[in-house]
Amino acid sequence: MTSPIRIGTRGSKLALWQAEWVKSRLEALHPPLTVELTIIKTKGDKILDVPLAKVGGKGLFVKEIEEALLEGRIDLAVHSMKDMPAEIPDGLCIGAVPPRETPVDALIAREGHALEALPRGARIGTSSLRRASQLLRARPDLAIVPLRGNLDTRLRKLDEGQMDAIVLAGAGIRRLGLEERITQRLAPEIMLPAVGQGALCVETRAADPQIAPLVAPLEDEGTRRAVTAERAFLHRLEGGCQVPIAGHATLEKEQLTICGLVSDLTGQTVYRETQTGPAADAAAIGRRLADLLLDQGARAVLDRLQTELSS
Repeated sequence: MTSPIRIGTRGSKLALWQAEWVKSRLEALHPPLTVELTIIKTKGDKILDVPLAKVGGKGLFVKEIEEALLEGRIDLAVHSMKDMPAEIPDGLCIGAVPPRETPVDALIAREGHALEALPRGARIGTSSLRRASQLLRARPDLAIVPLRGNLDTRLRKLDEGQMDAIVLAGAGIRRLGLEERITQRLAPEIMLPAVGQGALCVETRAADPQIAPLVAPLEDEGTRRAVTAERAFLHRLEGGCQVPIAGHATLEKEQLTICGLVSDLTGQTVYRETQTGPAADAAAIGRRLADLLLDQGARAVLDRLQTELSS
């Protein structure tokens, strides 16, 4: 292509890092291709004083970028996979899923305490219902403090003493070179990650004859299969940021294992199960796991939460 390729991205430091990574890979793979970044402010970037569950959930971070992609103002978009809604608009597709960074969550404590050693009643910053419910399951005495904003803002609020600890995605911390801030990596047994956490989504127009072959070399088959299972699980549950849902898939040779969780807000009622099967059946395995949790009683929890959060 003679014209520069335009990547749509949010303007946060982490979003720009991710878009710059894709830009550098595309330019290295396809010289003399030139790639430009187009920063697009999303609704989620503008509304910082209200929990995500109250203002619409995941789509808040991608809708305006997807509109720009459909209208041809950009050629592709780079998102954090965990921000992607379960359903993608007609005319768009996940063009490539690059290799995954660590999916786990990380605790950053002001005084360096691990989760189990935090003082009773410690204030933990997070606006994720998934994180809050699992923190409270492990430590019912903790006080959950709503925390929005980019990574720098969250770290600043912690350093100012507004809370005793915060929980962030380990992938973002690693990508920005801030690993020394991590107090504890929270194992999935304690904190099951969000669907798609640690993975990137390169979104394109469906069957775009110019862009599809450019982004194809970015694809990592193993990550794609894991994310496919996780997103099928989420889609079957019809979930998003409004409810505490977690799902994480791993591959061992050609076998895929996915663990999924549905919880109430307190972490006291939790449905958690695991399913395994051939990696080629990733989507079916994810749906099977969701059906298992629904059959066990998760549907009542989801319905109750939707009622509570919409009132």
